[in-house]
Amino acid sequence: MSAILLDLLDRSRGGAGSMEKGETAADQLPIYSPKAEARRILDTILQFKKELQLPEDLEDKVKNLEFTTDKDQLYFPIPVKETETTAALKAVEGLVASCIADLRFGKKQRRVEINLEATTCFLFQTYLSKIDGLGKYSPGVKAKLKDTDLLQAQSDPYRRMSANLYATKTPNAYFHIHGSLEANTTLAMIGLPPFRPDLKTIDAISNEIESHVQQFTIKELELMNKDRRQAGVSAMTYGDFVATPHGQVNSKLPPWAVTTLETETPPAPFSPIRDGERPRILQGIKVLELCRIIAGPCIGRILAEYGADVLKITSPNLPDVPWFQVDVNMGKHAAELDLKTPEGRQVFEKLLEEADVVLDGYRPGAIEKLGYGPQALVERGIKRGKGYVYVNENCFGYEGEWAYRAGWQQIADCVTGIAWAQGAFMGLNEPVIPPFPISDYGTGVMGGIAALTALYHRATKGGSYHAKASLIQYDLLLFKVGQYDEAVKQALLAKQDEEFLKLRHNHSVDQISGTVLNRMQELYPELFGDESPYKETWYSTGYNATVSVVKGVAKIEGVDNSFTRACRPNGTDEAAWNFQSEEGDRRLI
Repeated sequence: MSAILLDLLDRSRGGAGSMEKGETAADQLPIYSPKAEARRILDTILQFKKELQLPEDLEDKVKNLEFTTDKDQLYFPIPVKETETTAALKAVEGLVASCIADLRFGKKQRRVEINLEATTCFLFQTYLSKIDGLGKYSPGVKAKLKDTDLLQAQSDPYRRMSANLYATKTPNAYFHIHGSLEANTTLAMIGLPPFRPDLKTIDAISNEIESHVQQFTIKELELMNKDRRQAGVSAMTYGDFVATPHGQVNSKLPPWAVTTLETETPPAPFSPIRDGERPRILQGIKVLELCRIIAGPCIGRILAEYGADVLKITSPNLPDVPWFQVDVNMGKHAAELDLKTPEGRQVFEKLLEEADVVLDGYRPGAIEKLGYGPQALVERGIKRGKGYVYVNENCFGYEGEWAYRAGWQQIADCVTGIAWAQGAFMGLNEPVIPPFPISDYGTGVMGGIAALTALYHRATKGGSYHAKASLIQYDLLLFKVGQYDEAVKQALLAKQDEEFLKLRHNHSVDQISGTVLNRMQELYPELFGDESPYKETWYSTGYNATVSVVKGVAKIEGVDNSFTRACRPNGTDEAAWNFQSEEGDRRLI
């Protein structure tokens, strides 16, 4: 499949033309239409409808799908087609949702609209979110958040920089160490103590940590990292990655997967919508979300947007990033359970009896060790006479020698070659982590498509299903689509300021994203205000504050896929399916 897909995607790439006389690269992009490219990518993806297990009648709906744009321009200073690719994925999401709408509301042609500016905002939504008017980098914002950074992996700058890209002893080779949400193990691995209060600036911290990473070769770091089960990885070019055994296996796979776990249980049709109820395609579907950070919770956010009751379960003993909960917890209830205690397991198993979907975004095998993996749910589903949809999101995929490895967005971007592509785009001979967790959100869309597809098949054919999405597969799709032509890249670079061009491999995610954010606010102020058509503002009882977040992207005629409640911090709610209770959340704008 991979060779055919690559060939078709190569032929579908948009080209660049010449500018008008007198114009410069900074004035406009060369002749290139993100809107047209999104359509080409969608058409190519849909040629693999069978491999992706998409509904049979999905292609009949494509004629009613429209990509819209306000300016048909590019916003991110990156070399890969993130907005166009994610818009195409959002189109697939909307088309599958339209197929489910046929099951619930009767078959008809429904217009599906995907706006490219809305897609752009979706891809960096955590940087557009606000709480009481304060954004991610605003002074005083931490006082508005629940402190779930239990091990100071985020709040202590030194410990936070244990997740960063550094040069190694091997010439022209770089390694992204990643302390995840704990930091101690990774810092000790390279000979550093858990805390260094004497280091007062980010540059001093970065130089100190890099000096220790540079004491080791790539091979040594890989072995040390593996022995300690850390999430670090070597920064590879795309060519180097696809030449590895793991890359060879995964480059031949479709971008996401839906497989059948069992066929014993009967169809589980969607219940009819009662008179007066909003036309929400997942109304009555119950989702247990076992995820942290962005990509996994983004899947739950999408399902909540379509009307599912999403109950996010986190452990009171495990850290999480406080700020990310503002956007990815939209539409959900959020409760705490310790699944390693008899009491926690008892409550969880009661919840499982009524659940339709389980989202698993933890380290590969972690949930299975607790007894709640896909095969365990098959047995439960057969016993209760109703199948489950199990959705996995991870970093390295599910086949190949590295499938066991933990990872995050930066890890996927380093191993697949995205970071090297970003560095080359900037004219550097070194990798640079791209701005914003864009791959996280794109992977969330693929997981959302897989979950919707599995729910469609469960309703029409019965059975239990395993939906799978991974960060590396999203990145591989970006490479198969192809980078921008050189003229487009140069036009994007011409819009950037001197601060952007100063960025290097060992600058932190916050430094890179903050730099790009400042420039985007200057160039595209229409994306940022609370009055932006791509955002909405709520009063959140969970935060006791106003929250401004990015809206859903897909607009489907006759389908209400808007949120019914605001976000809340982890652990706000009871671990129960009590979603009908009055909550007090209200939409303001």
